Amino acid sequence: MDFPKDLKYTEEHEWVLVEDDIVTIGVTDFAQDQLGDIVFVELPEVGDTLEEGDTFGVVESVKAVSDVYAPVSGEVVEINEALPDEPEALNNSPYDEGWMIKMKLTDSGALADLMDVAAYQAFVEKD
Repeated sequence: MDFPKDLKYTEEHEWVLVEDDIVTIGVTDFAQDQLGDIVFVELPEVGDTLEEGDTFGVVESVKAVSDVYAPVSGEVVEINEALPDEPEALNNSPYDEGWMIKMKLTDSGALADLMDVAAYQAFVEKD
């Protein structure tokens, strides 16, 4: 299982890449593995404003339907346009081709609440 060291993680199994005031968000390798084959992805619209904890998307697999939550507050500035047509990218490349959205942060304080790679690995190992 892959856990890139340069990312932050949530208890809901999202990953966050921080680049200045833009964050890229997706679901972790652990999450996609638990879900199984992903067959459908729903994303928000560019320009949507999200508060930390808001549902911003849906991932449907052969096993389950799962909401995806905003780990931070901000405005959606880009979505992965390929995902609705190629939802399997979440399985095949969760950290590269499978990213979901990019947001412009409105409050960087929420980043302090996210886990680093060691904390996330410990979190998933206890489940």
